Amino acid sequence: MFDPTVLFLSLITGGAGFVLLVYGKKQARLPYVVAGLVYLVYPYFVESAIAILAIGTAVAIGLWLAVRAGW
Repeated sequence: MFDPTVLFLSLITGGAGFVLLVYGKKQARLPYVVAGLVYLVYPYFVESAIAILAIGTAVAIGLWLAVRAGW
């Protein structure tokens, strides 16, 4: 339950989520706000380091695709 790797990855994703959320709110950019919220919330429901990395990568790719598409 208290795996240091999972705790560290949760801290990193939470920090990135906070930055994305604040940036998205200031710039009024919905994809950044949504990605920030997902980064803040999903580590609470995931217990594996591999899953945290996989979901984080998928969210980052989704954000990149959304911004590239003009959102």
